Order: sequence, then structure tokens, then C-alpha cells
Amino acid sequence: MGPTPPLTKADLRAEALARREALTPAERARGADAMAALVAHLPLPDGPLALYWPIRTEADPRPAAALINRPLCLPTTMPEGLTFRLWQMGDPLASGPFGLSEPLAGAREITPAILIVPLAAFDRRGHRIGYGKGFYDRALAALPQALTIGLAFATQEIVRVPDEAHDRVLDFVVTEREIIATQTP
Repeated sequence: MGPTPPLTKADLRAEALARREALTPAERARGADAMAALVAHLPLPDGPLALYWPIRTEADPRPAAALINRPLCLPTTMPEGLTFRLWQMGDPLASGPFGLSEPLAGAREITPAILIVPLAAFDRRGHRIGYGKGFYDRALAALPQALTIGLAFATQEIVRVPDEAHDRVLDFVVTEREIIATQTP
């Protein structure tokens, strides 16, 4: 019997998401509040903050956004990728693909200076595994100057994401326990 083949991104994603799914709603809510307090202490540039509207059991970025005094925007999923539209807490949202909630079509497009991104799994180097469609990979590549923050529960950490040359490393990963700074000064 030969060596066990390495786990694929799909395997790693499934395992990390299963661990996230095992968290109770109360644990996720407490985690989101703890992440918000940590994000509020990051050295953030001026400019708009892009967050995502959480689905399923994702870490909720809204408590963090509430503590940061920046214009907000949410992604809109287009065939060519993500665009970001101005949004304020309480604004109505439209239904988007994949069960997402997005700003209304008439909302102004803006370029974010900071991106809080969802993820399925991460490693301490700042590599992430998304949900397999590549939308955030393309958005991160198109916004190389934006500060990037992955928001996840500690249970989503894996030893090593199988990364590729085109992958962009996140500047920070914030869990309910810590800030992981991934870039060297």
C-alpha cells in the first residue's frame, strides 16, 4: 500500500467547513464580536471598506464594520467578477446568485481600500481557500493596493493551503482568538 495522496483543496474546504458548521449559533455570534474588536485595532488605511453579507455559517463581518468609521460597500456578482457598490447599514438588499444579498442595482460602484473577505479555510501564511468559484481571487488580483483581511473562525485553520503562483496572500487573518499578520514589514 502506497503513501496517502495529499488532500485536495476540495477536501480541505469540506473539512474546514464541517468544523465551522459544528459551531453553535451562540459561538458564532460571540466569535463575530471578538473578531470585530480585533479588526478595530488593525492599522487601516483611509477609504471605503468592502465587507460581505454573511451566508450560512460564515463569520459575520457586520459587527466589525460597525466599529470602523469608513464608507461601506458590498460586492455584486457579475459575469466578469465582483464589483463593489456603496452601501450603508440598513439599506435594502437584492437577492444575488448563490444565495447572496447584494446592494440594489442603482447603488454607485466604488473601489474599496480595504477588503474583508470570506473564506472556507486559511493557513498562517495568509493563503485562503474560497468556495471554488474564484470570484474573490479575481477581485483580490484586480485590487492589488487594497488591504485584505480574511475573517474566519480559528477552527477553519489548516496547516497549509495548496497555493499557486497567482494566489494573493491576505495581509491579515482575524479569528475570534487572534490577529495573524501575514506580511513582513
